[in-house]
Amino acid sequence: MTLNDLPAGRAGRVLRVRDADPLPDRARQLGEIGFTPGEPVCVLRRAMPGGDPMVVRIGSSTFALRRAEAACVVVEPLDP
Repeated sequence: MTLNDLPAGRAGRVLRVRDADPLPDRARQLGEIGFTPGEPVCVLRRAMPGGDPMVVRIGSSTFALRRAEAACVVVEPLDP
């Protein structure tokens, strides 16, 4: 499952971050701002309509990510 698939209000844990076309450098960029394996992450909310961008919290930082960026972050959902 990717961060893009995680419903709003649900928490997860980062498993890995991958590059994706057409975002060849995205894994490095996301890693630099804290998206690293083992980190807890939560989708706080999604913009309407379409859910793009989405607001996510990782650690004590909050970011707005595009769905394409969130699709680069592989997560495991945590039990509610």
